[in-house]
Formats: sequence, C-alpha cells, structure tokens
Amino acid sequence: MAKNIAVLGDGESIKGFSAIGLDIFPVDSLDQAPRILRNLADSEDYSIIYVTEECYGVCEKERLRYEERITPAIIPVPGVKGNQNTGIKRLSSFVEKAVGSDIIFNN
Repeated sequence: MAKNIAVLGDGESIKGFSAIGLDIFPVDSLDQAPRILRNLADSEDYSIIYVTEECYGVCEKERLRYEERITPAIIPVPGVKGNQNTGIKRLSSFVEKAVGSDIIFNN
C-alpha cells in the first residue's frame, strides 16, 4: 500500500504543496498543530510529514513520541516567516551523535 506525504503548517506557508500532490493540513492556530500531527502520525497513512518550523517547535512532545519509529519521518521546513535553521540544527545533531563530532558544519 502506497503511503502519502503530508504537510502541516500555516495555510500561507503550505498551500503550494498541494499543487505537487501533497496532502496539506493548514492550522489556524499553533494550538491545533500537536493534535493534528498526532492524528496524522497515528493514521499510518503518511510515511513523511513535513512540518513548518513554527509548528515544529510547538509539537515537541508529539515529535518525541514518534522519534524512534521508522515512519513517519517528521521533517521541519521553513515557513513564510523565514528560515529558523531548525533543519540544519537537527542534521548537525544527528551527525555529531553518529560520529562524535560535527564534521559537516564545524560548530
């Protein structure tokens, strides 16, 4: 069974993703984001869930719940308010954890 890709965030940031066939889930308030993320992840319909950095920050408890699972991959993406470098910080921590030093970004 094919799995889909979801995008969660404010409507302005994510509306373009529907043009390329991704399922979008706009939030009117950041308070909605954790509940929607949990519903998407528990549905097992999505192998990848992109979350705008703004929503990603308020969904920490939910993200940690799924961190050890293979799917869904929960990936931060910048929103219209700009890049907060969440993805780079996350990648840097993975590299440091894997090799003991940040060999990519040298921070």
